[in-house]
Amino acid sequence: MTKPFLIVESPTKIKTLKKYIGKEYNVGATVGHIRDLPPKELGIDIEKNFKAKHINIKGKSKIIQSLKKAAGTSDTVYLAPDPDREGEAIAFHTAEILRKKGRNFYRVLIHELTKKGITESLNNPMELNNNKYEAQQTRRILDRLVGYQISPLLWTRVQGNLSAGRVQSVAVKIICDRERVIRSFEPEEYWTFTANFGAETPPSFSAELTKINGKKINQKKTKIPNKKKAFNIVNELKSAEFIIDKISKKTINRNPFPPFVTSKLQQDSINRLRFSAKKTMMIAQQLYEGIELGKGGHEGLITYMRTDSTRIAPEAANEASLLIKEKFGKDYTLTKPRFFKNKNNTQDAHEAIRPTSVYNTPEKIKQFLTNDQFKLYDLIWKRFVASQMACAIIEQNSISIKADKYIFSVGGTTVKFFGFMKLYLVLDEKKSKDKQKLPVLKQGMKLKKEKIIPKQHFTKPLPRFSEASLIKELEGNGIGRPSTYASILSTIRDKGYVDYIKRFFIPSELGFIVNDLLVSSFPDILDANFTASMENNLDAIENGTKKSLDILNKFYSSFKEKLELAQNNMLNVKGVGITTNQKCIVCGKPLNIKMGKNGHFIACTGYPECSFSSDYTRDEKGNIKVVETEIDNTKVKDCDKCGKDMIKKQGRYGEFLACTGYPECKYTESVNQKGNNKETNIKCPEKKCSGIILEKRSKRGKIFFSCNKYPECTFASWDMPVNKECPVCGSSYLIQKETKKKGKFIKCPEKGCNYIGEFID
Repeated sequence: MTKPFLIVESPTKIKTLKKYIGKEYNVGATVGHIRDLPPKELGIDIEKNFKAKHINIKGKSKIIQSLKKAAGTSDTVYLAPDPDREGEAIAFHTAEILRKKGRNFYRVLIHELTKKGITESLNNPMELNNNKYEAQQTRRILDRLVGYQISPLLWTRVQGNLSAGRVQSVAVKIICDRERVIRSFEPEEYWTFTANFGAETPPSFSAELTKINGKKINQKKTKIPNKKKAFNIVNELKSAEFIIDKISKKTINRNPFPPFVTSKLQQDSINRLRFSAKKTMMIAQQLYEGIELGKGGHEGLITYMRTDSTRIAPEAANEASLLIKEKFGKDYTLTKPRFFKNKNNTQDAHEAIRPTSVYNTPEKIKQFLTNDQFKLYDLIWKRFVASQMACAIIEQNSISIKADKYIFSVGGTTVKFFGFMKLYLVLDEKKSKDKQKLPVLKQGMKLKKEKIIPKQHFTKPLPRFSEASLIKELEGNGIGRPSTYASILSTIRDKGYVDYIKRFFIPSELGFIVNDLLVSSFPDILDANFTASMENNLDAIENGTKKSLDILNKFYSSFKEKLELAQNNMLNVKGVGITTNQKCIVCGKPLNIKMGKNGHFIACTGYPECSFSSDYTRDEKGNIKVVETEIDNTKVKDCDKCGKDMIKKQGRYGEFLACTGYPECKYTESVNQKGNNKETNIKCPEKKCSGIILEKRSKRGKIFFSCNKYPECTFASWDMPVNKECPVCGSSYLIQKETKKKGKFIKCPEKGCNYIGEFID
């Protein structure tokens, strides 16, 4: 009798599985997806109900062959990729590859890689979930339709290698919108008051002005707006009596947070551990798949880490209760487990993220973990155990001090019983400073005014998004799903749409340009509500309440119209450019932002009569500032053309000499900086140019080649030009290339021409 074949997604899981299933099963791994849409074509037959064309992924042939060989004559195959939509797709595609007559396929959902979790899963196999697969495929098709049909528009109008994504573009828009709010923000003045008091006994203490004429002071409606008003208050308070008007105490029970869902794990890890979302998920995957625990062998330490559910198994809560009683005592232990309600749109396919056994305490297994693994496991373990501990009991004290129409307030909190906070202190508590100590105070007591301190402030704009706050924003708007947040944040940075400076996202110039083009041409796709509704549609497909084809037809009928309009009307930033309010410093005509192969720059609309171009920066309000081109007005030499002084200037491709007789004399000359620019004996390949090619280094140290007649001639290339005409297409020059396999060779730089020739030194 042949063994059943168990297939997982990751090879790392195999060690953990074999520990518990022994030799009863053959085990193999797909190492991620093995089939997908073709990378170089749309791969969607729109006319045939959006039929997807799946091919084996390049580089996966050996894995596929090994799976076929390992399956052998097995009649039963258990498919156990990750228990989410992507895992379901892997299961379906694996079944397609291994399908044969008489072979049965079963889906196995392993939520935790423990003996209990694995045994329960194998004892309760299921049919493949067609609805879940349809939801994954619908998302994949939507993303392909958007990405593969909008991205080419960006290549021709902005620059190559750009991409537009159904969800990533919305994330970029959120960041751009916030930046525009920040740039347009006008600070407003306001004042606050602190008063220092002495009582009958020490110590002295301070209180804040909180009410005037019974109205709370806030920055919007009842603020103290200026110095004049502030010092009127100072004068009125000089003769006032300060009497304790009210003392109140209130005891509250503070409940612990639920165990982690994916988004909250990412946010807490970012804020507490300074891990990125991507790093958090990578380490969580390692903890889920299993760690070698010495003699204990390989063991999965946490439940599945992609989840939006706060649900926990009753036995896990009971185990936590036993540990809490042993470790902290009866007072910290609940009489019955605490369970948490899920949000309305929760899929609830998996439990919350928790340790597979609370008895694997962080201290106990620390020796087997890397430093980063320990930090994240410690966070997950403490959050879960704390969720099953008693409430914290906190006493809130509030004291009101009256001075005529003015009320000063001072308050504080005292922890009467730490409860769960003994293990998991909330960030606000960790950050809070030591509260000031108060003297004995009684209602009606007169206080001695020691000092009144007015302080000027200015309102501040909303902060830029951090990784944590952007994830919170995406989640709050229903954009994306827990499994996608880390990849969204990575993609928008990798594509250059945003910069990540001092742990905050700032849109790049490229990000603004692409965002504005997409918003004007595809407002629906960039609308947060539309994107959120599409996520709900995918959930509905998985739940069986909506059909994939209905969703795709409705989406594409609208998208197709906008795509056709965009193909005709989308602004060409490469050619026409984006209008600015800046004037050319040479001829006075408007300057436009343009895109070249080396990035964005600002150029005169009077071209070719005026060839002025320059780099530019933006101030904190987003206003454009042309980079000053003059480096030194000291004469370097006489102009070869008219005899006037030549001075040094800075252009987009480096320093050059320019005639001070401009615009009558437009003679320029490249600066040959010793050790930086190196003359070659190669003539510039541009027609009607008599310059020679210089070898230069970019700001990042990369070698490139450009004409010494810059900026009169703007020829530039990353590859060394060769003064030889292409025998195939007639290009005026070829370029020199070198690879390990081919060595040195020459080829044509023109797109569409495949000429390659032998290199002759």
